[in-house]
Amino acid sequence: MRAWWQDLTDLVLPAECGGCGRPREVLCPECRAALMGAAPGRVRPAPEPVGLPEVHAAAPYQDAVRAALLAHKERGALALAEPLGTALAGAVRAGLGGPGAEGAEDLPWGRGASAAGDGRGGREDVLLVPVPSARRAVRARGHDPARRIALAAARVLRRAGTPARVLAVLRQRRAVADQSGLDSRQRLDNLAGALEVAAGGAPLLGGGRVVLVDDLMTTGASLAEAARAVRVAHDGWVVSTAAYGKDAGRTVEEAVRIRGVEGMRGGSPAGEGLCAAVVAAPPDAFRINRN
Repeated sequence: MRAWWQDLTDLVLPAECGGCGRPREVLCPECRAALMGAAPGRVRPAPEPVGLPEVHAAAPYQDAVRAALLAHKERGALALAEPLGTALAGAVRAGLGGPGAEGAEDLPWGRGASAAGDGRGGREDVLLVPVPSARRAVRARGHDPARRIALAAARVLRRAGTPARVLAVLRQRRAVADQSGLDSRQRLDNLAGALEVAAGGAPLLGGGRVVLVDDLMTTGASLAEAARAVRVAHDGWVVSTAAYGKDAGRTVEEAVRIRGVEGMRGGSPAGEGLCAAVVAAPPDAFRINRN
């Protein structure tokens, strides 16, 4: 009810800019430029958690961008989901090598083939998997910010011709402490083993290119744990299918290769076949030496 009432209020009452408070603006031109004015870039926390996939972010987490994310997440400014989702869609495209990314014209799905490059025609779906919030946080806020932004990003991608959908298959398997105030090591310990793929979700992950999505990356602990949970679930599904399904008699490696999802297995290098995208990351994460 709270989420429904907030949606209605956003439509009826005059809005204020989520970035600077300017009246009658969901997001003013200046704050929109701060959010989407620059090309999304790859970000890396320091230290970088083991298993963290390649992450792209739309904007630095500062000033108007920080204010807009907090307004959406903590104050229920739900109309901000659309511009935030548009920014997230740009980060997703950057992670997949989409329009504007270096070498995008050479990617197979940019020429109407599948992302696996197998010449089947048609493009592989992009599966946006949001990092879940704790149930108590969702109850307190009246909505799940990452999922709402992911749904908006999927709409933006589909309008641009990229087949995208949201798979909210991750869930918390145990309670975790509030992350605020914890350092990177403590966040990793807090989240270790905390996420899992819901029953029946693993087969769905084989239906396209998986992109983990969230509104914000700070230490990378949440995305690393989400990646671990996805890889474990996918490994188990591939092993089960190879043993009992139509790939019976094949090795796990053969089954994975035939299904076109090489890199989703837990033993693969992080970022190979699995990537992540966020709306924002700390400014320093954009500037870490890539050499």
